[in-house]
Amino acid sequence: MLGVGVGVTLAFIYIPLIVIAIYAFNGGTTLKWPLEGVTTEWFGKAIENEGARDALWTSVRVGAAATGIALVLGTLASFAVARYRFFGRETISFLVVLPIALPGIVTGVALSNTFTQVFGIDLSLFTVIVGHATFCIVVVYNNVIARLRRVSENLEEASADLGAHTWQTFRHITLPNVQTALVAGGLLAFALSFDEIIVTTFTIGAGEQTLPIWIFSNLFRGQQFQLTNVVAVMAVVISIIPVYLAHRLTREEGGAGARGGPLLADTTAEP
Repeated sequence: MLGVGVGVTLAFIYIPLIVIAIYAFNGGTTLKWPLEGVTTEWFGKAIENEGARDALWTSVRVGAAATGIALVLGTLASFAVARYRFFGRETISFLVVLPIALPGIVTGVALSNTFTQVFGIDLSLFTVIVGHATFCIVVVYNNVIARLRRVSENLEEASADLGAHTWQTFRHITLPNVQTALVAGGLLAFALSFDEIIVTTFTIGAGEQTLPIWIFSNLFRGQQFQLTNVVAVMAVVISIIPVYLAHRLTREEGGAGARGGPLLADTTAEP
C-alpha cells in the first residue's frame, strides 16, 4: 500500500514534466496527442535563438549573484544563532526562515513597493538579485545551521586553547566541517533562483528577461510553442543538476558522519 502511495505521488509530480519533454520532440504544427511526428530540429533552433540565450545568461548572472549574497548572509546568521546565546535568538531564527514560507506574490509586491516607493530605486537586475537573495538565504541558513549543530564546539574550544586565533580556528576547524553544507546550500540556492518567476515578475525592469520570464512570455505565441517546450525542458535539466549534486553532497556527508568519518576524525586521531 505504501508503494502505491509513493507511485501515485511521483506520477502526480512528474507526469506533467514528461509530457513537456515529449512535446519538445513534436514534429507537427499543433499540440495534440498522439504526436504528428518526431523531430529534434527545435533543439538546434532553441540554442540559436538569441532571446533564449540572453535570458539564460541573465538567469545565470542573477542566480550566481543571489547565491553569493545568500552564502555570506546565511552563513553569518547561522553562526550567530548556532554559536551564541542572546535574547531573541529563536525569534531571529524564525524571521530568517519566514520568507520562504510567504506566498511569492506577497513577497514580490512588497519588494516592488519598497524599491520603487520607499527607496526610489528603479527596477532592474539589481532588484531581482536582492529579491532572490531574500529566500535563497533561507536555504543556505538551514544547511549550515544543521551542520553546525552536528559539529562539537569542543573542537573549536580546543583550537583556541592551543593558541589559534579566531580566523585560524575558522579556517582549520570550522570551515572543513561545514564546507559541504555551504556548497550544497549554494547549489540549492542557485537552483531556486534560476527557476523563480513570481518574485522576478514584480522586481525586474523593463526590457530584461530571465529564462522563466522568457518562457512565460512566449508560452501563448502560437508560432513559438515548439521552441518554448524545448527551452522549458532545458531549464528543467539545468535546474536538476545543482539539486542532484546538493543531494549527493548532503547524503554522502551524512553517511560519513554517521560512521564516525571526517566530522569525528580529529577527535579520534592519535596525539
